[in-house]
Amino acid sequence: MIKVLVVDDQVLIRAGLAAMLRASGLDVVGEAADGAEAVRLAADLRPEVVLMDIRMPGMNGIAAMERILADAGGTPPKVLILSTFDLDEYVYNALRTGASGFLLKDTPPGRLIAAIHTVAAGDVLLAPSVTKRLIETFVSPPSPAAPVLDALTARETEVLRLVGHALSNKEIAERLAVSEGTVKTHLNRLMAKLGLSSRAQVVVLSYDCGLVKPASR
Repeated sequence: MIKVLVVDDQVLIRAGLAAMLRASGLDVVGEAADGAEAVRLAADLRPEVVLMDIRMPGMNGIAAMERILADAGGTPPKVLILSTFDLDEYVYNALRTGASGFLLKDTPPGRLIAAIHTVAAGDVLLAPSVTKRLIETFVSPPSPAAPVLDALTARETEVLRLVGHALSNKEIAERLAVSEGTVKTHLNRLMAKLGLSSRAQVVVLSYDCGLVKPASR
């Protein structure tokens, strides 16, 4: 049973989400009314998925997610952003910080439940092409951050570049003539070395380091 922490400053929405998730068989281990409480509960309860609102008084959802992921150690929870706002800037900032997905609050219950299972399994909810479009729109010009890549092997750097081009593990495996399991191993190792918690962050870094160039530039 997937352990979920629900974070929303509106009590009726928070309670409604928690009740719906419990009815679907998920284990709602806690509810938080703001970002600071979410950080405390995530540390105490160790959820597998955090369903996180963005706009909240005090510490907002993105700041709370950053703290939660930083404090979690080797097994960070997956964070699924659930917001009223669909501005691309919100989505991009959430992905850059480490979110595994982004949904609007008018998402049908069945899709929300499926999304929680998706991110809990380690997949990114947004399609790679959508992630790539967002990053190309909002990423800053590449900085001389190449030294961060010194910790990687040549093959890990190549996997980083191909992930940045929005290729799936299967496509990368075909390109490099290796198994999908080998690609996953390289990806997990480079993420651990660079302190990344989601595939979306890998894509962002590939742009930041200049391994991938925005198509519009």
